[in-house]
Amino acid sequence: MKALIVLSAAFVVLVLPTSLVWLLGRRVKMPVWALVVFLLAGWLTVFVGWFLSQRAQPNLFPETSPCHGISDTPVSQYFPPDSFCRHADGELRTVNGADSKFAFWTAAGTTLAMPIAAVLARRRQRV
Repeated sequence: MKALIVLSAAFVVLVLPTSLVWLLGRRVKMPVWALVVFLLAGWLTVFVGWFLSQRAQPNLFPETSPCHGISDTPVSQYFPPDSFCRHADGELRTVNGADSKFAFWTAAGTTLAMPIAAVLARRRQRV
């Protein structure tokens, strides 16, 4: 029964939105290459953003949390995604490095660039 619930959740969260975006993209005649890149970059943006915003939270593995052991309070920011530790002096210090933030912004920029590239490719196709 538990496996059925997990499969149903995976279907609703991953497969259903992906297939709906694919069908909508094909309906508006978006090039296949742009649609594939859009979907991959979109899911990468979602997962990297979730990881960045939840990195300081000690829910699953408290010993590995960056805020563990120094009586800090974790703070999450969802956009732009980041995690902080609130130290005893009240200062917020990020736990994410520049490379992980760069990965998020690269994926987000690619996701936003693909519809523009699709429009330009369709215009070039008509001429």
